Amino acid sequence: MFKKNLQREINTFPINPMVLSKLASVDLRFLNDFEDYTPLRLSSEANITEADAQEVLSILFPKGKSSAPTEKTALDLLLEEQETSGIVTFCESLDTMLGDGIPLGKITEICGAPGVGKTQLCLQLAVDVQIPVDIGGLDGEAVYIDTEGSFIVERLVDIATATVDHCQLIHMQGGGELGSIDISVEHILAGIHYFHCLDHTEFLACVHQLPTFLSQHQKVKLIIVDSIACPFRHEFSDMSLRTKLLSMLGQTFIKIASQNSVAVVFTNQMTTKIPAVPGNQSSQLIPALGEGWAHISNMKIMLYWENNQRRAMLCKSPNQKELICSFQITVSIQVPVIIVIEQNVSI
Repeated sequence: MFKKNLQREINTFPINPMVLSKLASVDLRFLNDFEDYTPLRLSSEANITEADAQEVLSILFPKGKSSAPTEKTALDLLLEEQETSGIVTFCESLDTMLGDGIPLGKITEICGAPGVGKTQLCLQLAVDVQIPVDIGGLDGEAVYIDTEGSFIVERLVDIATATVDHCQLIHMQGGGELGSIDISVEHILAGIHYFHCLDHTEFLACVHQLPTFLSQHQKVKLIIVDSIACPFRHEFSDMSLRTKLLSMLGQTFIKIASQNSVAVVFTNQMTTKIPAVPGNQSSQLIPALGEGWAHISNMKIMLYWENNQRRAMLCKSPNQKELICSFQITVSIQVPVIIVIEQNVSI
């Protein structure tokens, strides 16, 4: 039987940062520090509300203080993964490159320079997750957390309209009647839950409420953060604090993805890496937020320009080989996706 790691630091749990600071001020930093606490005692000693104290203890000990993680065999995990469908995109080459679409229960990071198509792909996925089960979809919903203000509802309507028409076409080709499939533009728009976060404080508060929100909206199968870098690139002089917050966020999203079987998709910006020794090598563009953050995602897709063409490179995956695809952005009834992959090339 596995035992809970009682030496785990509490800043790795999805606890409100303001509450964390009050707990730290009374030297409550590790899981085992809370073994003998009741909500009333914790509220009194840490100078937090009893409701906050109850929430903290519920997060730290979700099944009670004597509980242990549920044991699974490696075969159980394999079968679960094989039985779980991904978020299809209606683009065969892209789905094949990813291995049956964007995977549920995992984190996918989409990196690239401004204007290369990151937000367009996210808008497409927010629509695709709602494709009915009858034609190979998940019939889910999406949470869209916009930190850059790049969410364009008119573009979303274009994608949704083309997708509805295409779904009706596929349904009819399979013997169904026109209009009998349960999908419409209004239905799609109502299934995208939008949050606009202006700074890192609002973003952290939004993430903090996600577990409760997901429990109330159990059709959600996709969480998009566009972008993860924006709240943390310009406001932090304290890099140590930024590192801790990013570590906490990473662990929170890993937990949310696995426990709720939802796909988490981050977009990330690019930054310039200066060589340690000037003159030895040229500077290069790399994903923002550093090496620590780079290990959070299970899959990473790099979007970039080459010879006036947009390209997508799968550069990190637990079970797929690295591939490069050329793509263009379009919307039509015949091809309702905005990312049209033209070719797959092994690296």
